[in-house]
Amino acid sequence: MTPAGSDSGIERLIRPDLAGFSGYAASKSPETLAGRVKAPPGGIVKLDANENPYGCSPRVNEALAAYAGFSVYPDASQSELKELLAGYTGVSAEQIIAAAGSDQLIDLLIRLFVAPGDEVINCPPTFAMFRFFTELNGGKLVEVPRDDNFAVRLDAVKKAITARTKLIFLATPNNPTGTVTPRGNILEMLDTGVPVLVDEAYYEFIGHTVAPLMDKYPNLMVLRTFSKWAGLAGLRIGYGLFPPKIADYLMSIKEPYCVNAAAMVAVRETLKDIDYLMANVKAIIAERQRLFTGLEKLGWLRPYRSQANFILCAVAKGSAKELQRELEGRGILVRYFDQPLLRNYIRISIGRSADTDILLKTLEEIGGSYGQ
Repeated sequence: MTPAGSDSGIERLIRPDLAGFSGYAASKSPETLAGRVKAPPGGIVKLDANENPYGCSPRVNEALAAYAGFSVYPDASQSELKELLAGYTGVSAEQIIAAAGSDQLIDLLIRLFVAPGDEVINCPPTFAMFRFFTELNGGKLVEVPRDDNFAVRLDAVKKAITARTKLIFLATPNNPTGTVTPRGNILEMLDTGVPVLVDEAYYEFIGHTVAPLMDKYPNLMVLRTFSKWAGLAGLRIGYGLFPPKIADYLMSIKEPYCVNAAAMVAVRETLKDIDYLMANVKAIIAERQRLFTGLEKLGWLRPYRSQANFILCAVAKGSAKELQRELEGRGILVRYFDQPLLRNYIRISIGRSADTDILLKTLEEIGGSYGQ
């Protein structure tokens, strides 16, 4: 019998390239903090995952409460879902694939295009799932860091392209910086002929999209999600707009029932209530400006202008890690970063007005510890 922990045990069969795989640091659930912070679970201010503080449309809750089909598998062909999304996006239903969050589509695209050793160009700091799935699937990540203002360095991206480049990843507005890549830069990337995946997770907060370019550029692919603007993060529903042949391939390799019945019902009702949800988006944008102004006044945080539902801040004096811990201890959750290009930064999701009040008041109270 092989002793537990022995090199000759089951671990020796694990893929060597995953032995040091670090995974992804997800946001914290308020329930896990019970008894450890100075706030009850219901009183925790959760500003660490770019969630929508207003939640989903009331129509979604009503429809899910009345739905009687949970014992039946959902439609694997996504026929109704694609038609609904075609009406919303203006893109043909045959070009649309939905999945359990846009994360799953990133995974599928890498599996489709990238063989072990093939290259994927990434522009950090950016959405962590680009790196996560590239490494998980054995691709070679070619990183082209953004400049000091978090703008994509177009010339450097073009110089990084080789015969083994299979994908270019681009998030706009970018997470976690909130910056937008100009359309002209995207067009130059597309002109290289390399497949370009444009992640528009925060599209509804800016209203600009490259989707109309798809007829002209057969190497353009676009991702969207219902997590941010529609408040459906917990149901895991995202979708992508693809060249028809790529959509066909994705239909072949995706899990048959990757979009569950509850998510399908939620999308149906969401798209009947766009005006209500976009009013919430406008409220978030207004609150984003109020929070930005308040953070600037503190003096020891340096917020960056954002086109999404969060604000990135450099901690000009003090430690971002210690600041995050101090806020968590007081029942306020934010995200901190301590990595190249994001050394000593925090990211704050936009909450309701009351959340902003609590956050700013707390930051003023503890400012002596971090601002001196």
